[in-house]
Amino acid sequence: MDRDDRNARWTALMSAAQDGDSGTYEQLLREILPFLRAIASQRVRDAAEAEDVVQDVLLTLHRVRATYHPARPFTAWMVAIAEQRSLDRLPRRARWPGRKMPTGAASNVAGRSAKEILAALVRQELHAATSGMTGSQATAPRLAELEELPLAEASPRSRLVVSALKGAMHWALLTLRKRFGAKEGPTST
Repeated sequence: MDRDDRNARWTALMSAAQDGDSGTYEQLLREILPFLRAIASQRVRDAAEAEDVVQDVLLTLHRVRATYHPARPFTAWMVAIAEQRSLDRLPRRARWPGRKMPTGAASNVAGRSAKEILAALVRQELHAATSGMTGSQATAPRLAELEELPLAEASPRSRLVVSALKGAMHWALLTLRKRFGAKEGPTST
């Protein structure tokens, strides 16, 4: 099954699960488990810690499943949650050093590493989501997330001081939340 077919299947399964089909929900969780393990193992070196990340992701997905909007790709939504839960497990000093931490052997899912899949999904979703934004609202998330720049480096490139860049990121995130139908306020992830 290729990436697009898998995403369409998982999106359909999640949509049915939101409608109350518990059998479909269990099937979805079984199917995403290897994918989640691949992501966690890319981000967290310790195997036991990576398995804890997977469990955190599954609990988070269950807790926030009502926030998923079936018009959006399920895989990107799930990967964002998995990425955040993985980062939550890392010591603060290791979180954003250009994301160049040792990860061991790459886990492959359908012939691609989880890191490659994650990067492609994040880029695709962020480009699509920010396409209607203008100015600093579009620039802030692209520099911070796509190019993985710290605010101090993104500031000169965006021609915004760090505080303005933070503000632009805040407004961009609010716009994205509205676009994806999320409730106002802090996210659960």
